[in-house]
Amino acid sequence: MKLSTHSAVPVYTVSGSSTTRPLPDWLARKRKRSLKQDPEFANRVELLQDFEFEEASSCVRVSEDGDWVMSTGTYKPQIHTHYLPHLSLSFARHTDTLNDTFLLLSSDYSKSLHLQTNRFLEFHTPQGCHYSTRIPRYGRDLLYDKHSTEALIPSVGVNAEGNGEVFRLNLEVGRFMKAYEVDVGGDDFTSAGGGALQGGINTGSVNTAAIAEESHNLLAFGTSLGTIEFWDSRSRGRVGILSMPPGASLPDVRSEITALQFHRSGLELATGSSDGLIYLYDLRSPVPLLKKDQGYGYPIQNLLYLDSGTSTRAQTSEPKILSSDKRIIKIWDRRDGTPWTSVEPAVDINHVEWCRDSGMLLTANEGKQQHSFFIPQLGPAPKWCAFLDNLVEEMAEDPDDPNAFGKHQTGEVYDNYKFLTLPQLRNLNLDHLVGTTSLLRPYMHGYFVAQRLYEEARLISNPELWQEQRAKSIQEKINKERESRIRGNKKVSVKVNRRLAEKLLEREEKNERRRARRVLEKGGDDDMASMNNAQSEIINGEDAEMDAAVEDKPSTGKGLLNDPRFARLFEDEDFEVDETSHEFQSINPSTQTSARLPKGLTAVEEEELEDRHGSSSDESSSESETEQNQMATKEKPQDNGRVSSSSYKRSGHRSQRPQMVVSSSNRKPQQSRDRSFGSRAASLREKKASFSGGARGVVGEREITFEPSKKDKAGRVGEENPKKQWHNQKDRRSASGNVFRRM
Repeated sequence: MKLSTHSAVPVYTVSGSSTTRPLPDWLARKRKRSLKQDPEFANRVELLQDFEFEEASSCVRVSEDGDWVMSTGTYKPQIHTHYLPHLSLSFARHTDTLNDTFLLLSSDYSKSLHLQTNRFLEFHTPQGCHYSTRIPRYGRDLLYDKHSTEALIPSVGVNAEGNGEVFRLNLEVGRFMKAYEVDVGGDDFTSAGGGALQGGINTGSVNTAAIAEESHNLLAFGTSLGTIEFWDSRSRGRVGILSMPPGASLPDVRSEITALQFHRSGLELATGSSDGLIYLYDLRSPVPLLKKDQGYGYPIQNLLYLDSGTSTRAQTSEPKILSSDKRIIKIWDRRDGTPWTSVEPAVDINHVEWCRDSGMLLTANEGKQQHSFFIPQLGPAPKWCAFLDNLVEEMAEDPDDPNAFGKHQTGEVYDNYKFLTLPQLRNLNLDHLVGTTSLLRPYMHGYFVAQRLYEEARLISNPELWQEQRAKSIQEKINKERESRIRGNKKVSVKVNRRLAEKLLEREEKNERRRARRVLEKGGDDDMASMNNAQSEIINGEDAEMDAAVEDKPSTGKGLLNDPRFARLFEDEDFEVDETSHEFQSINPSTQTSARLPKGLTAVEEEELEDRHGSSSDESSSESETEQNQMATKEKPQDNGRVSSSSYKRSGHRSQRPQMVVSSSNRKPQQSRDRSFGSRAASLREKKASFSGGARGVVGEREITFEPSKKDKAGRVGEENPKKQWHNQKDRRSASGNVFRRM
């Protein structure tokens, strides 16, 4: 889409943008390859299939039900009918002569009446031309009176009495009735309508007609004399004449009435003249309420009151009027004439049609393509092209896009809308509006609802809502006062997640102290510290690398607390961390919470507790020995894998060569296998004085050196008999794990 108007009220040209006379077919075929590189051609939006004519279009109408669009054009004379829900051309039909204008007599396209340039009226149905009849003189306009089922045709020229005529064709009876006789000037050459013969210059005529069908059903006919005559269809008589105000036209220039339109109230009438002037009248006064100049001096072709229907509410509540000539379309305020927006296409305009209760305008023009204009602030897109709202929203979200929605920033289009799902609509009793109004815009799994409507519905469904809001505001004030009080040494002032904030602040302060200590060690200056950075890394080795890593670490505490992206983490209660949840405890197992209940001992822990009570040394001696061993370990580094002799003697053992003996227990192998590695390591760490004699608390394998000794034939080793020794020590077994090996 192309942004046609860069004003406060933008207008998007959906189709027919920047088109003049169409290119010849042979030249278009030649340029097909070059058009692939044209960004405007590649990004085009084809709203309706074949919404164009070979030469030009003369008139376009939208059906009452909003599902059909019929348009006429040339050359060759033809009729195009589009089915809007499918966005496609339904059928095309050729006629014998050119079409001036036409009307849709039914709510859809099935019955239409066409005024031809050869003085014929044609009735068309889906099967084709149903009937045609000829009128005495050339017609200028076409009007349908629903109350009397009469087709009214204002015509050119005068009758035998010297009056202009508006022919009446009764569709119920099927014949012409007595015409309305309107004063357009005499048939002599001295009066204002002199020489009023058909085809003559300055021929007197009835140019246009209007009917107040929503109110009093009064008829209005605009003449070439610049007068407006009002007729009552019930009495078939003239009820009044309205003349143009003095000075409305230049001397020696006759200003004609070319456009008329009643307001639906029936009390206001808009008139357009041949010199580009628009007057608004109250029928109770001959003095115009407002005068508006179109600006170019061309005859006014269309006047439309842009009043939305009762089923929907337009986005703009101010009353608007659309006026158009062959050059420009203007929309302005009917109260004071203030311009609202305008659009000026590249080709001449023949007719403008407004899709009711929407922001879509369709035109019939002299170009090959018919124009489609979309004004988002006038109303939403019609239901058959609702995707235009999303396209406009996407264009509006890019602030760098020159074709964006006016000068709005990102996301301002839907600021006055609330997204609700269907269950939420049911709770608010708004589900009956789905599919019947534009206040609910479907999007994904829910609807965008006007914020005003949402607030009203919520207040109706919950009358005590104001009490909840009042209680909430009081609580917010109390929390604010509490935060403003002096809290001793606490430096963190947040509403929620205070523990996390204090932890982050403590980590930041620790990093700062470490960095300050490092700077003082290097001379008390940051520059000197940076100059000696390389030397300190070489001298200090691992400590320097660790300090550098800590210094390079980003400031997590203050940065996170002052970062606006994470501000709601410490303000909104919805983001409060639940320390009692399973997820938090699995991530932070060492964190102690008040809600955590004491857990009982498992079977393995009870078993380990019994082993501790059954040990030879008491807890006090083992604890003291463990502390001494730990101090000795810190003072004297030991070689990995070897037992220290000093620690071995300190533990109470004799200076003997260590033998590889394993104490057997009465417990089953299955019980030791079921114990966890942590429990085994804990028991070994506390029994290290009596078991291994080592003070290091090593868990796992050890390196033990054995010296071979001579063995006699009787199997003696030294003075002792190993066989007797084995039988005497029943509580011991071999290293292989086989208890019954030597029994």
